[in-house]
Amino acid sequence: MEFPSILLIALSLSADAFAVAVSKGLAAKKLRVRDALKVGLFFGAFQAVMPVLGWFLGGSVRDLISGFDHWIAFLLLLYVGQKMMRESLTKEERKSSESLSLSVMLLLSVATSIDAFAVGLSLSFLRTPIMYPAILIGAVTFTVSTAGFIIGRKTGHLIDKKTELAGGIILILIGLKILAEHLL
Repeated sequence: MEFPSILLIALSLSADAFAVAVSKGLAAKKLRVRDALKVGLFFGAFQAVMPVLGWFLGGSVRDLISGFDHWIAFLLLLYVGQKMMRESLTKEERKSSESLSLSVMLLLSVATSIDAFAVGLSLSFLRTPIMYPAILIGAVTFTVSTAGFIIGRKTGHLIDKKTELAGGIILILIGLKILAEHLL
């Protein structure tokens, strides 16, 4: 898989973390760089680890499904993308609290990185080496989440849902590209 595709995946996966980081920034009483870095570190680390876990799980079942793995990759990306799009279009407001405690950050980090697990599974089926994508996904998410916290503190409510919608669309398009490459 080429750099532009991996970068688009990384940006798409970081959309959930960005949206949550924006909401955490909105809830913050004051802007502290260490809080922004803490949010970025939690989200970035989990987004880097989860695709690796998905990739290893996929590797253990890859030979069993090698004839239709491109369909699985497509369906996983379609599922994750449509889920992100649906969540971006709901009228529900994100619940946000000021807390950046370990338990809150762990819960939010896991919740925002489940999609990265599915992408790691897809990359395994495509026999794409995982370390470079995982590092890029983690670095992009760290950067985007740190910036999201700061942006949230300053302007958050204006961009929260639009980012998640764009991320979902991009994941679906990448899934379609994978399917087209294997079928044509």
